[in-house]
Amino acid sequence: MPVGLFCARLICLTALIIGVAGLSACVTAPVPPPAAVPITAAPPVVSPPPETAASAAIRAYYAQVQTSLLSQGLLRTDMGGADAPFTDRNLTDNFLKIALYEEYANGQIGTVRGVNPIRLLRWNQPVRVALIFGASVPQDKRATDTLRVSSFLARLAGVTGHAIALNDRNPNFWIHIASVDERAALGPVLASELNELTPGQIASVTAMDRDTYCQVLTQSNPLTSAYVAAVAVIPSEHPDLLRLSCIHEELAQALGLPNDSNAARPSIFNDDEEYALLTRQDELMLRILYNPALYPGMTEAEARPIVETLASRLMGGES
Repeated sequence: MPVGLFCARLICLTALIIGVAGLSACVTAPVPPPAAVPITAAPPVVSPPPETAASAAIRAYYAQVQTSLLSQGLLRTDMGGADAPFTDRNLTDNFLKIALYEEYANGQIGTVRGVNPIRLLRWNQPVRVALIFGASVPQDKRATDTLRVSSFLARLAGVTGHAIALNDRNPNFWIHIASVDERAALGPVLASELNELTPGQIASVTAMDRDTYCQVLTQSNPLTSAYVAAVAVIPSEHPDLLRLSCIHEELAQALGLPNDSNAARPSIFNDDEEYALLTRQDELMLRILYNPALYPGMTEAEARPIVETLASRLMGGES
């Protein structure tokens, strides 16, 4: 399969009434003491291991990156304001470029980006997401990340109308939040989750360059072009906004928007880092992608007239 670069119970005892020669006596049966409730010790709080020098260095680097981007007015958290207008024509062109071209040829890192036409990709089955933390991630960060991921998945489900939620019983989408040292050891796990990964694709995660802020790999059925599995990897060393930005971009991208385009604005599918979080145009692209009029396997020529109609309707306020 092709792989691409997401009640208490109360017991009452009735008094026994005995009458003797016109006299009465009331005898109440003794109530046995409550059974002892075994005391279960709370599970011990496991502290994360000490941070390694490699992890500390990359944490400091990402903190500088976030500070620098924010100082330039980047990593915006609005959904796109009056300074970033777009038309139905922009929406159509951006959708076609992002959904029907591939960021890396054949999912291989290091080849020419963004110019490789593909067939339309999306999920047909429910997306069941397992969130997996490395041992280095402290409990408070795990709680925050879990809430953020769960909330964003609910938003994606609402936008697309597709079933997407945390579910670790039989996952087909794994999210790993792990330190640089833990990522280096992820090879066997990744190979078990996406069984057709190449050594190069595994190495793109285990030896992830620090300027690759996060990554997602997808696997699709070659006959239907429907996704069957995905894995996202997010460095645990990221500060909060970069971390949340990775959650937004990689999860949304793994739904079937695999490319980036510098012409797309406002959008997170753009390498300029202007927007950190999913924008209004991104939501509209996801709505188009999961509209029943489209289906996995379509070519650009087949999809274009349908996308044009849908974009026109959406920009006109129709559903």
